[in-house]
Amino acid sequence: MLAPTDETLVIETPERVPLHFALASIGNRFLACAFDHTLQVVAIALVVFFFVWLGNAASYYEDLKNAPKWVVALMLVAVFLVWSSYFVLFEWAWRGQTPGKRWLKLRVIREDGRPVTFWEAAARNLLRIFDMMPWLGVPFYSVGLVSVFASRRDQRIGDMVAGTVVVREREAQAPSFEEVFSAPTSDTALRRSFKPVPFTASLAPLTEP
Repeated sequence: MLAPTDETLVIETPERVPLHFALASIGNRFLACAFDHTLQVVAIALVVFFFVWLGNAASYYEDLKNAPKWVVALMLVAVFLVWSSYFVLFEWAWRGQTPGKRWLKLRVIREDGRPVTFWEAAARNLLRIFDMMPWLGVPFYSVGLVSVFASRRDQRIGDMVAGTVVVREREAQAPSFEEVFSAPTSDTALRRSFKPVPFTASLAPLTEP
């Protein structure tokens, strides 16, 4: 049985069955996060462009500085929702994945190996702003980076609070039942032991009740 290492996470189920997961590397997590933040910036730019276009179409202001307060407030709410709910909704709907994580074959799971729920996804991402804080001259995700290096399961602050870990997707999938039953038995002893048995039946002895 494999023992947990710096790159491997072993979770034992209540049935004492060990589950082995490969922890996501810092590089892959950074690339996935950068890809997701890029999509966020694009989405926010589209939201701002929509409100500017709406104002120009209504002909009641020329730029956002001259817009009515309710329009500015509505735009800020929309921008906040895009920024704060992006990771939460994707990780909840896609069972621990965002577009960036899916691209790099990463997934967020609970510490017991189960899929994350809405509450774990919300908890780990509400603290993302704290993980993004600068520290020791590093301007981007420095607190989260230090936390990942310091923790045994490569967890940032949000992961520790939510009880989650980021792992690499399993590349080899379990075979389907059709593939298992259609595959020839490789063990010759088993082929000798389980020879095909012809089955015949007659319904003649049966009578109606």
